[in-house]
Amino acid sequence: MIKLRQAVIVEGRYDKIKLKNLIDAPIIETNGFRVFNDKERQSLIRRIADKRGILVMTDSDGAGLVIRNFLNGVIDKSKIKHCYIPQLEGKEKRKERMSKEGFLGVEGVPDEVIIEAVRKSGAEIIGEQAKKSAEITKADLYSLGLTGSENSAQKRKRLLQELGMPDYLSSNAMLTALNCLYSYEELYNIITELG
Repeated sequence: MIKLRQAVIVEGRYDKIKLKNLIDAPIIETNGFRVFNDKERQSLIRRIADKRGILVMTDSDGAGLVIRNFLNGVIDKSKIKHCYIPQLEGKEKRKERMSKEGFLGVEGVPDEVIIEAVRKSGAEIIGEQAKKSAEITKADLYSLGLTGSENSAQKRKRLLQELGMPDYLSSNAMLTALNCLYSYEELYNIITELG
């Protein structure tokens, strides 16, 4: 179990149940899209963010992206960190069928994948020394051919698919996710292998 300084924001009850066995930190549910109209919950999340910071961990599907983006708009950006879990195909044990997009939610992702994603998110893990590496920049994306060139959109989509990330991420969202999960050297090696 890892102990975090930040509170963790998740979509629902089953995500919270899953994380309680992995993370020692307050875990707050958005109750899915209900957070959009729940001013009290928004206020609570803002107050927690101001006091200790928050780590947003949503499913790696379209709905999770919408919730993540909404929180990004209502929380001071200096108080929020993002934890991206990879898109893994599958179905949660408690469900009869796969989700609409066919990916596991937070509740279905293996424990070690979640712990690794939290470590790479930049969240403050109490008792562990943070490893700082140079961030990937927009200039890096350009030099690697992921933006600003003739085939950059196709190259970005191929990279995102290879990394198991949502292929609809904007360049800025992709940059944030890459910095949570990879160093520049790792990204360079992956791009080189993709050709």
